Amino acid sequence: MWTAGDRTFDVPSDKVTLDQNGCRYHPHMLGVMAGQTIEIKNSDPTTHNIHPTPKDNREWNESQPPNAAPLEKTFAREEIMLPVKCNQHPWMKMFINVSKTPFYAVTGADGKYEIKGLPPGDYTLAFVHEKLGEQDQKVTLAAKDSKTVDQGFKQ
Repeated sequence: MWTAGDRTFDVPSDKVTLDQNGCRYHPHMLGVMAGQTIEIKNSDPTTHNIHPTPKDNREWNESQPPNAAPLEKTFAREEIMLPVKCNQHPWMKMFINVSKTPFYAVTGADGKYEIKGLPPGDYTLAFVHEKLGEQDQKVTLAAKDSKTVDQGFKQ
């Protein structure tokens, strides 16, 4: 359970899946709550080496051969753009975003996202891109309010 302000949030019991397929991580960007289980699968016929290199969480480095049982891992602390690499295949990279609240989103292929259940208040939305950095945008939500917030990055 996590607390933010006067609200508490249960860690989801649903596992989030990270798969290694075609010598790529799927998905490339993953969002989880701190303490939520990530199930890591290897669908490839080759061994992979999963190696997160966090700043604020515990680093680990574990091999996973083909047809091995899925690994189950968690991250205890909030951390944005936590890099993950495969030491066997240097082109394999992905990022995990760990939040202490359920109010986060990863955009779809079309760039759309949705954050549900955000209570009324003033917020700063952080839009983070792996190559283009971070841009923040302030937004105020009233009771029963729904807003569209667009953000673009200059390349």
